[in-house]
Amino acid sequence: MFLDIHELERHPLDFEEAFQPGVLDLGGEARQRTPLQASGHAEIVEEHHGKHEVITDIRLRGRLSAGLELQCARCVEPVAQDIVREFELLYRPLGADAGRDELSVTDAEAEIGYYQGDGLLLEDVLREQVLLALPLKVTCREDCRGLCVHCGKNLNEEQCSCTTAIEDPRWTTLREIRSKLEH
Repeated sequence: MFLDIHELERHPLDFEEAFQPGVLDLGGEARQRTPLQASGHAEIVEEHHGKHEVITDIRLRGRLSAGLELQCARCVEPVAQDIVREFELLYRPLGADAGRDELSVTDAEAEIGYYQGDGLLLEDVLREQVLLALPLKVTCREDCRGLCVHCGKNLNEEQCSCTTAIEDPRWTTLREIRSKLEH
């Protein structure tokens, strides 16, 4: 769905969309299991900079929810994750802030995105919000044992037969001191 700046100037837009799995490209981060439900409101906000300069921003307020599948950080098995996220975003025309002195950025200014041309795609906004809602690391369960570092077997399913204990070279100095003390 394209949010056209000219349409929004005439009247604000309420949206309620469902995006089937595979429509939004989430990269390798996640796989969409259920339709992504999104609803919200888009409107124009005019910012006056001086007497003659008016910047036309797009404000989006909304909510999204979806069922995703992520990979366990330890054993790489699929993990179901439901996300729900509310958002309030402000998009300014690309280049509107160009030429201003680079000073410290306020928290409000850090929340501003940019659009190019006559508007922006709602799908792009939602993709960004989904990726921001993902946890940094997810595990299939609290006591996940992960993969064997030698053979790659999932230690939650079976015990591997690897017996080679690789010594960490960082402990060598302490081992030498211990050996000296014992003799």
